[in-house]
Amino acid sequence: MIELSAAEIAEITTGRLVGIDDPQAVIASAADTDSRAMEPGALFIAKPGETTDGHLFIDAALAAGAVLVLAERETTDPHGRTHPAVIVDDVVAAMGRLAAEIVRRIRAHSPTTVIGITGSAGKTTTKDLLKGILEEEGPTVAPQGSYNGEVGVPLTVFTASLDTRHLVVEMGADGPGNIRYLAQMVRPDIGVVLMVGSAHAGKFGGADRIAEVKQELVEEVGPEGTVVLNDDDAQVRRMADASSAPVTWFSSDSMDALPGAVTARDVRLDEEGHPHLTLAFGEEVHELASGLTGVHHVTNILAAAAAARAAGVAPASIAARLEGRGPGSRWRMERTERPDGVTVINDAYNANPESMREALRTLAMITRPTGRRSVAVLGAMLELGEEAIIRHTQLGETVVRLNIDRTLVVGEEAYPLYRGAVAEGSWGSEVHWVATVEEAEAHLDQELSAGDVVLFKSSNSAGLRLLGDRIAAKGSADVDGGKAGGSW
Repeated sequence: MIELSAAEIAEITTGRLVGIDDPQAVIASAADTDSRAMEPGALFIAKPGETTDGHLFIDAALAAGAVLVLAERETTDPHGRTHPAVIVDDVVAAMGRLAAEIVRRIRAHSPTTVIGITGSAGKTTTKDLLKGILEEEGPTVAPQGSYNGEVGVPLTVFTASLDTRHLVVEMGADGPGNIRYLAQMVRPDIGVVLMVGSAHAGKFGGADRIAEVKQELVEEVGPEGTVVLNDDDAQVRRMADASSAPVTWFSSDSMDALPGAVTARDVRLDEEGHPHLTLAFGEEVHELASGLTGVHHVTNILAAAAAARAAGVAPASIAARLEGRGPGSRWRMERTERPDGVTVINDAYNANPESMREALRTLAMITRPTGRRSVAVLGAMLELGEEAIIRHTQLGETVVRLNIDRTLVVGEEAYPLYRGAVAEGSWGSEVHWVATVEEAEAHLDQELSAGDVVLFKSSNSAGLRLLGDRIAAKGSADVDGGKAGGSW
């Protein structure tokens, strides 16, 4: 973080100073909400949470090196002395004001390009790819993991410095107005919209409302900026009408793409599921072999390439930096080869009907040419509202139509997926349901065999990403190659 005095932080956040003799002399050079991440000179943000309260960790943060606290109430140490703090009404809102001022000061110091990315799926992978391209152009800051909300975006901004050349911001939303708030905070020069799916349909009230929220990013990019849109998604395509900025397109359909679009030609998967393609910038083409797993990542590759070109990177450099690049964040088609010959693909950080289908298609495409057994371990897709039962049922039908060899469905909320598979034509030997993650682990311990390719896919809170980690860490003991018939 750029250095700010306690007096400046109080002014920016409209806060009240307590426990400080000389506000100009107290200088914060880093900021975080985690007391364990404190370093000398840090600002500790005492954010109230759903399960705990940051105010309870102020003493620990100060002992670890923090020099100042951003808090919602005055607190004291064990000796009754007031903690050095800026007191505000709303810590999260204050974080946003602080982030906005930091972006303003960075821009005043250097020619910084801010890039905002939103979409129902693919944000984190696109962000990681884009960071890999841009960091060779100059200092680049991007979120850790999936920091993409009203807390995560400021935390990303706080890691930037005055010489930051590119600031990549991932933007998620829980409701209307969220993305507009984030965009007004960081004022992106380039706005990227990946897709509109049915993630969070229960919260938003349907796909049309989701599209309206994603469009908030487009509306907030000024006429001097650039909007990067997915020409393959009809709802994203219509967002061009709301843009006051020039539009750059990307598309996996090179035949129908608009002139000048970044497109993919001759896409194929190798035996490990890595996409190979011809990356085309209009008439300029480059061959590319990606280190990602799954054909659905072609959209993310194209989006990152289009955004990088909008940021001024040469097409040849973009292609070279994308060559072989794999996932930069955990649980995104993360592949592990066990010593016993089982391949684990852990994609259980997030899930919606679209990403579920694409992951299953990838599993089928990997295993079908080699004859390896495909195993899908599937949990609930959350926040689908009234569509939850039908969407899970449809996914069960998809499992059967893709001829996935074995499917293990985990959890009560995912039960309609199991029923959908049975109704579509699975008579019990191919699909199995268990109520808990613990039951799933015991079942997999008995049933997985050498040569199996097992996919874990669910929403984050379903817990399958951690089950996938445990299953991936196994397999060094005796290998039983005779389990393939198993009681699924």
